[in-house]
Amino acid sequence: MNCSLEDILSRENIRNTLFPVTRNRVFMAHAAVSPLPAPSAEKISAWAFEASDWSQETESFFQTIAQARETAAQLLGAQPSEIALLGPTALGLNLVANGLPWKPGDEVVYYPDDYPTNVYPWKNLEKFGVKAVPLYPEEPGKITLPLVLKALSPRTRLVALASCHYLSGYLLDYEEIGEELHRRGVLFSLDGIQSLGASSMDSRYFDFLSADSHKWLLGPLGAGIFYCKESLQDYLSPTLLGAWNIKSPDFIAQEKLEVEKGARRYESGALYALGIVGMETSMKLLLSVGINKIRERILYLHQYLWEKLSQMGWRCLSDSFPLERRSGIISASAPGVDPQGLLAKLKSQGVVLSFRMDRNKNWYFRFSPHFYNTEEEIDKVIEILAHKD
Repeated sequence: MNCSLEDILSRENIRNTLFPVTRNRVFMAHAAVSPLPAPSAEKISAWAFEASDWSQETESFFQTIAQARETAAQLLGAQPSEIALLGPTALGLNLVANGLPWKPGDEVVYYPDDYPTNVYPWKNLEKFGVKAVPLYPEEPGKITLPLVLKALSPRTRLVALASCHYLSGYLLDYEEIGEELHRRGVLFSLDGIQSLGASSMDSRYFDFLSADSHKWLLGPLGAGIFYCKESLQDYLSPTLLGAWNIKSPDFIAQEKLEVEKGARRYESGALYALGIVGMETSMKLLLSVGINKIRERILYLHQYLWEKLSQMGWRCLSDSFPLERRSGIISASAPGVDPQGLLAKLKSQGVVLSFRMDRNKNWYFRFSPHFYNTEEEIDKVIEILAHKD
């Protein structure tokens, strides 16, 4: 069931049908783990019952795999041959970290206060003689081109950043950064999980992208996307090998290892069938609504919520961010508040959000509404926050 953004927001029965979570909850934790839209859950269920009646590996499944590559490619402005259907995000990032031909003394630029998944693969390279060069922005997640350029040296091989910071919600200007890195011959890897599905992504500006589907893509946990630019596929070696990505005619292991063409070379074994089926349905739903419309709606909700929080004296990490660098994430805190008590109160009244802390043990409520959330839902949350009893 595909509907326009206007239909979803103006007709509550359609919104409730597409997103059953809205019937009993105010869900504002899409930067964590999202609920499945009804069409995705129904497609997974139907496919599972079909698999129980015949087989999990049918002709229709292979057609769905091919369609999923095409749909994911459409989200990135890429070619289907550049898409591997792999999650979680950590898998794709480790494929990059472990597959590049590093030499001792090479450097990788990273942000140590990013989500740990986008930190550990790069720090781990230090045991091979690679230098992990940290970035230290003045504000959490506020990675800018001048900051990146200052960290570069003649030994920089890769810059590995998040498209959107998981705590502050700062939306990376990956286009500006990617363009400059490519001009200098430096590779660019993105952890795209906090952007994909919530804002447009253009593969011309990065070389690798990894994203599980369980956040803004509204897909199942564990299903995901790994993007590798076609021109780099012979350069990035597959580090996981199996019968799916190494040619094995008649299921017989060969003396010479020959990888499959395209990004399938990074898929070593059986694919996560049920997850991919659900992810493909969710991606289609988002594309039918329109990624640019979704981005505009999320920015509107960000502003709506930000103004109300600010009026109550809450401090948001995105206070100083320009509009174009804001995302669906608003992390906020307030003095004199018992966060655990208030969190329990919100939960008891059906409000779902995230509780996060920074390295200095400062706490934040992280709100992350998606396009289908409403002003009325935000008003309910604000009303609860305003009554501290």
